Amino acid sequence: MTGNDAKRLAYGDHTAQWADLRRPDRAPRGVVVTIHGGFWRARYDASLAEPLARDLTRRGWATLNVEYRRVGAGGGVPATLDDVAAAIDLLAVVPDLDRTRVVALGHSAGGQLAAWAAGRQRHDRWAGGVPVTHVISQAGVVDLERARRDRLGDGAVDAFVGSDLALADPGQLPQVPVWCVHARDDEDVPFSQSEEYVARSGGAAALVEVAGGHFGLIDPGHPAWAAQVAILDGIG
Repeated sequence: MTGNDAKRLAYGDHTAQWADLRRPDRAPRGVVVTIHGGFWRARYDASLAEPLARDLTRRGWATLNVEYRRVGAGGGVPATLDDVAAAIDLLAVVPDLDRTRVVALGHSAGGQLAAWAAGRQRHDRWAGGVPVTHVISQAGVVDLERARRDRLGDGAVDAFVGSDLALADPGQLPQVPVWCVHARDDEDVPFSQSEEYVARSGGAAALVEVAGGHFGLIDPGHPAWAAQVAILDGIG
């Protein structure tokens, strides 16, 4: 398997428990795990992140485009978190794969999952797996409490977390570099989600302001994507 040919890997029996692995034609610069958004709802799927995974593979990264159980199809907390952790841990059994750099790249709800994945080791339930070394949150819902109060996504947080918000909230910053990429004109996830997360981090996270609303960040032809490629170029 080379280039943009994907190998589908299953990590469970549910139809949503899979991830597509792609390898570049040369030695990879590292691995980028792409995690799609959609307010954790079943009507959105991994096709949202596939263009990014393809582009990154062309740029020399191995990529793992993750699907997971979503609300309305077996998902929610903790099932969705179990899935993201298990998908990342697939990297441990992929032969000849350098895991020195494992970047979690997630959009919107996927940004929450990416930031959460980098700190999952603090929970006994998910400790001991493949560590995430860097995070790029693309307009991420990184403050679940605030998002719940603001009723983002028409109450999407309540549907996702139930009574287990503390398990899923990435508010405790992981000890890895985090870039919060966000546009002020985002009408789906307020810019304040990233701005306040970075302010609380005490320098552990960086804010990267772009233009392009909510979806320019996941368009490989948009300048907002070029800004993220520049971050990745600085990593590996």
